[in-house]
Amino acid sequence: MSAVVVLDYGSGNVRSAVRALEHVGAQVTLTADPEAVLAADGLLVPGVGNFHACMAGLNAVRGGLLIGRRLAGNRPVLGICVGMQVLFESSTEPSARMLPGLGEWPGVVERLHAPVVPHMGWSPVAASAESRLFAGVAQERFYFVHSYAVQAWALPPADGALAAAAPTVTWSEHGRPFVAAVENGPLSATQFHPEKSGEAGLQILENWVRSL
Repeated sequence: MSAVVVLDYGSGNVRSAVRALEHVGAQVTLTADPEAVLAADGLLVPGVGNFHACMAGLNAVRGGLLIGRRLAGNRPVLGICVGMQVLFESSTEPSARMLPGLGEWPGVVERLHAPVVPHMGWSPVAASAESRLFAGVAQERFYFVHSYAVQAWALPPADGALAAAAPTVTWSEHGRPFVAAVENGPLSATQFHPEKSGEAGLQILENWVRSL
């Protein structure tokens, strides 16, 4: 049984993520204890609220350092919703002023360009045949709740822990295309909430847990 830590940094209600991971067979601990975070087979980084608040919570528990140390050791990390967004270079949320993220991936998190924001509900994704995360559910819909997203993808940085792995990027659309998921070596993330996406979402989590 794979041991998974859900990073506890004050990001809203994470019990649904814990229950979903347990449902697919993981042994789950909700904690920010550095020793437990580094020792786990997998680390899930949740994210509810806005980018600035999540970054403040991560900084308070040295989350960026812990994520970086895991990735340097090729130890799997999965980000969800704002837990995905903080992995990018920067965001314009909650104001137009650029706020720095963890910088594991290039890209800016920006407000969605759509007639109705937030994007709330079930949407399809365009997953590639190479995706391991979407194995068996590439044609399914997933549950999104967000007003910001990465809407342009650049090549990965030339150095660092993720440089050797070519990213697999999955897209969805609300007004215009946005990044719905990324798989990049040990680091994966989804803009949607797999723990709220029914059987398809559970399959996403099971695919990740099985890869640990």
